[in-house]
Amino acid sequence: MNLPNKLTMFRVILIPFFVAFLLVDITPYDKWIALAIFIIASLTDLLDGKIARKYGLVTNFGKFMDPLADKLLVCSALICLVALGRIPAWIVIVIIAREFIISGFRLIASDNGVVIAASYWGKFKTTFQMVMICLMIADIAALSLLTDVVMWAALVLTVVSLADYLVKNRDVMKDTK
Repeated sequence: MNLPNKLTMFRVILIPFFVAFLLVDITPYDKWIALAIFIIASLTDLLDGKIARKYGLVTNFGKFMDPLADKLLVCSALICLVALGRIPAWIVIVIIAREFIISGFRLIASDNGVVIAASYWGKFKTTFQMVMICLMIADIAALSLLTDVVMWAALVLTVVSLADYLVKNRDVMKDTK
């Protein structure tokens, strides 16, 4: 297993620790430990892709597991934040639904031999979601307005990036039989 794939698996392994520190009262610093774990896991996402592309270490395992690890991390965080009352459930449903739709869309595309690359809208969406999650984990009263603005921006970017994927790749859905 190469380094990028090890980083991806490390991200997956961090998820239960992240969830435990976020939801269970273990130490007085739980939320800060959870935040640190989330940031480390998010940075492994950035690193694994850069290393894989730079050194030609892209694998089928990585192509499959990297986006899955990302979705597991983000969805775990969002579901925990709903449980903590820091984000409305309907917003999380929209975000998770978008991930399922895009994953299904990519599956259909790959069946047709088409690879759908991440768009800039998707990258902006991911950035805003990660910042939103960090702000919500930190839960600092003085930053509540910023947290709300980032949450709404992440929601808008989630919908815009979905629309962008669907419009740009609408030919994938055409029946080729």
